[in-house]
Amino acid sequence: MKWTIHQLAKYRRSHMEIDEEVQLPELMKRNPEIRHVSPVHVKARCTVGATSLTCHFHLEGHLILPSSRTWEDVEFPYSIDSTEVFDWSEHAEESDNVHPVEGEVINVDPVLEELILLTIPLQVFKEDADEPRPEGGSFWSYATEEELKEKEAGEQKTDPRLAELAKYFDQTDE
Repeated sequence: MKWTIHQLAKYRRSHMEIDEEVQLPELMKRNPEIRHVSPVHVKARCTVGATSLTCHFHLEGHLILPSSRTWEDVEFPYSIDSTEVFDWSEHAEESDNVHPVEGEVINVDPVLEELILLTIPLQVFKEDADEPRPEGGSFWSYATEEELKEKEAGEQKTDPRLAELAKYFDQTDE
């Protein structure tokens, strides 16, 4: 979404309402873990001042991210509310929610991308993968502690090299 400062002049006495779907493919370049980005539904109410534009954004959409346990696709929905100020005055300084505008065009997409990137958690887990269970390999297998104890209790086999010693303990003292 881009606007020129000249286009915004007609909204000085009223509010500019925004309700549209925006594609943000740059998100996948900025964060390589993102596997898919849905169109972002952007709702905003913007107020135009003499040297600034103040927008109250509400963003909704979802991302496809890898599960931290199984690496499977996980849908991560988000809903973000934020107030952002775009300032084109000569003394504009960048801060948390204030974005200086260079030139005559206000580009909102990088700000929307940043808001979405900040909501991505460090770890995402698939709902039905509470307990990951690897299938095992040719030289290893996976077992829980309970399964291991049951297996050991059922396998009280004697080492063939110690079979004769086992017979010694079976004899009673006479």
